[in-house]
Amino acid sequence: IMMHYLEHIWWCILLQAGTGIAELIALEISKQTNAPIEECRKKVWLVDSKGLIVNSRKDSLQPFKKSWAHEHEPVTTLLDAIESIKPTVLIGTSGVGRAFTKEVVEAMASFNERPVIFSLSNPTSHSECTAEEAYNWTQGRAVFASGSPFDPVEHNGKIHVPGQANNAYIFPGFGLGVVISGAIRVHEDMLLAASETLAAQATQENFDKGSIFPPFTNIRKISALIAASVAAKAYELGLATRLPRPRDLEKYAESCMYTPVYRSYR
Repeated sequence: IMMHYLEHIWWCILLQAGTGIAELIALEISKQTNAPIEECRKKVWLVDSKGLIVNSRKDSLQPFKKSWAHEHEPVTTLLDAIESIKPTVLIGTSGVGRAFTKEVVEAMASFNERPVIFSLSNPTSHSECTAEEAYNWTQGRAVFASGSPFDPVEHNGKIHVPGQANNAYIFPGFGLGVVISGAIRVHEDMLLAASETLAAQATQENFDKGSIFPPFTNIRKISALIAASVAAKAYELGLATRLPRPRDLEKYAESCMYTPVYRSYR
């Protein structure tokens, strides 16, 4: 199912810090489908301040954008880009507040049953759109996540719980996995392992509420699982230096976690 889904999904990322996200998406598509990375990059379209990143702009592009220039006529606005390429997922990382206008979000909803809209810029004033706007403009059909926290939104009698796509889900466990394995460097596959582990913790109950993430109240368990998967990948890649490998990486990760309580000495 995942392979079929990734093969038929199109991504549109509004840039500032989006090229790293784009590369990880392409790497995961390549991993799941066994397609060459060059072909997988063609599933991801980037938009910067001058419009869609296309081949005709290649000579003027910064080096880190050039591998994302695809064959397409020039398009100067985000709305025109969306109406042209019809993406499944729209990700905002530009830091430009209100970039996802009502017209942009409604366009996403016009050709997607469940438009995926990630408004990742911080702080809230720089968010591309709010959770309430995303749900209202898509008649409650949006799959929404944000960098800034938003309260649950009621639409037509249903409560939608926005997911917060925050580093706090990944970084603690990722760092712990690097430390407990003694990894000599970070490999992209370790980042993918962390992401896959986090995704696996989301349940149908979370999805039914509109959230793509597990509750943050489970962060210690989530972090231990992520640490174990990152460490396992480091050992698999020959990057780990802490030998021998612990028999149970999850339990070992839990034993290495700090517990923020005062001890009782009396």
